[in-house]
Amino acid sequence: MFDKILIANRGEIACRVIRTARRLGIASVAVYSDADRLALHAAMADEAVRIGPPAAAESYLDIKKVIQAAKDTGAQAIHPGYGFLSENAKFAEACKRAGIVFIGPPGKAIRAMGSKSAAKAIMEKAKVPLVPGYHGEEQGPKLLAKEADRIGYPVMIKASAGGGGKGMRVVESAKAFGAALESARREASASFGDARVLVEKYLERPRHIEVQVFADQAGNTVYLFERECSIQRRHQKVVEEAPAPGMEPARRAEMGAAAVQAAKAIGYVGAGTVEFIADQDGSFYFMEMNTRLQVEHPVTEFISGRDLVEWQLRVAAGEPLPAQQDDLFISGHAIEVRIYAEDPGRDFLPATGRLDHLRFPAETAHVRVDTGVREGDEVSIHYDPMIAKLVVWDETRAAAVRRMRTALAATEVVGLSSNVDFLSAVVAHPAFADGALDTGFIDRHRADLLPEAGSASDQALALAALYLLLARAAEIARTIGSNGDPYSPWNTTDGWRLNDEGLQEYRFQDGAIEQRVRVHFAAGGQEVELPSGRVGIAGDLADDGTLRADIGGERLTARVVQRGRSLTVFCRGRSQLLILHDPLIEATEHEGAAGRLTAPMPGKVIDVKVKSGARVVAGDTLMVLEAMKMEHGITAPADGTVTTVNYGVGDQVEEGAELLAFESGE
Repeated sequence: MFDKILIANRGEIACRVIRTARRLGIASVAVYSDADRLALHAAMADEAVRIGPPAAAESYLDIKKVIQAAKDTGAQAIHPGYGFLSENAKFAEACKRAGIVFIGPPGKAIRAMGSKSAAKAIMEKAKVPLVPGYHGEEQGPKLLAKEADRIGYPVMIKASAGGGGKGMRVVESAKAFGAALESARREASASFGDARVLVEKYLERPRHIEVQVFADQAGNTVYLFERECSIQRRHQKVVEEAPAPGMEPARRAEMGAAAVQAAKAIGYVGAGTVEFIADQDGSFYFMEMNTRLQVEHPVTEFISGRDLVEWQLRVAAGEPLPAQQDDLFISGHAIEVRIYAEDPGRDFLPATGRLDHLRFPAETAHVRVDTGVREGDEVSIHYDPMIAKLVVWDETRAAAVRRMRTALAATEVVGLSSNVDFLSAVVAHPAFADGALDTGFIDRHRADLLPEAGSASDQALALAALYLLLARAAEIARTIGSNGDPYSPWNTTDGWRLNDEGLQEYRFQDGAIEQRVRVHFAAGGQEVELPSGRVGIAGDLADDGTLRADIGGERLTARVVQRGRSLTVFCRGRSQLLILHDPLIEATEHEGAAGRLTAPMPGKVIDVKVKSGARVVAGDTLMVLEAMKMEHGITAPADGTVTTVNYGVGDQVEEGAELLAFESGE
């Protein structure tokens, strides 16, 4: 076994590898960019080495710098995590030349699966079932369009060298094929340095099921069962579980055998995942093989009782697999959700900013939190916006679903947008509880999962008002303690008036609505005047911010997090943002005023399709931004004229920057 390893990654996966290394008595070395100087993974490791500026190409993707860091620290092996260099055959081979063990498959196996087209050809020879499609080397637009016609619409264009939803487009008609191909190629080239694509038949209601495989250097290969990964947005997974709901043992064995055959066909070593697309009739087809550990590996660890990172280390050190197929069995059910800094209401646009407040449920034998950030950390534009993976286990799927609902209700993120409420809606949906899953789940249930923003509930308004009252009372109590005059009339906070009723009014901005909440003070106690009527309120505020409240006789526990004028109310698994009105501050100008097209997020301009004076029609793409490796088109809101183009290709823009000036009408 190794004495010291280097982790060529960042964030939660680097932290996760460090934990297993520490348990095994292996020293760890982290690498970090300037943007990650204070990051959790750099703080957790036994040693940490700076490898460059924030841009991944100049730090985490720089093979020479990573290998030099391993040499300088005496690391015997490098764990690549996932993403970055994890599926880079040149990196695996460079490690070998440097006398450093690459904790992953050999370069030839990575190269064999690195091209989706080549992988399909290998799988076809190995008699692994394939989706009908075109996987050839000729990449002319006319040929690809002809192949799409032959396959029959709808079709899926996929980046041949990539994954994670990048360079992937669903095309419904021949008319839309050309533009989709151009966009997919551009994104594929930017993400993977390879613009080649393949075209496949798009199944209408498929399930995305993957099988975890593991092989040692002696050729022993096993599968550790399957994972259901059908719930996706932007073709990226957000909810995963193991085992797959409704999976029959015979079908599991068939898929497992196919996955093992796929691994053996390329001489695989280490942890890998064979991904299948499964039709509703039970048929399944090979999609791709990920030659690395997957983001969702914790659900497999929960149901198998095996530490897959430990297996990686042991296999890389030359040891045999810790278990054979007959030793492996499924215990219970596990579910993982990916908590991202993103705005589900704005098509899941990534968000950046400071994590002003961050709370997760306590980790237990049933609940696991994998994260690479802490409260106070920044989520930047440079890397993936994942905040954490929340994973639960229980004896049955129904029990695991209930446990996940509870765990999400205890998760609090303040300071930037997150998808926590969206994930709560997913796991609370009846179709999810029934296991009625496919890759169209989010789109089909969008109205339930992403409802139109409504006004804050009376409960949220009452909790916000009660919090402000109790926080003020606590502040006064501290003042009394410090000024030594408990009898000062200025210290009273109960609003009581002789022969009268005291009144305190709060004004909250609730989206575009101003909500007025009046608190009445009388000898019998406090009452709050809400849109639905007047009810009594009482409660206490703990030092940790927990608010125990009685609202109209209903007792509940909540938390209100205040940052300046912003109050975020967390209660019963939902959050509500309210802005306390300050009459001394002018009303904020609304973003997106007429005639301005602004950047929805920080990013880089990668394409400008119009010039000043151009006539456009509603829906035309005017400019394309890239942020966090995803493309976002800026489209014309109506027929009109582009009067000014403020940025060019290669320019970096901040959120809210005016990209183009636009005049609607003839």
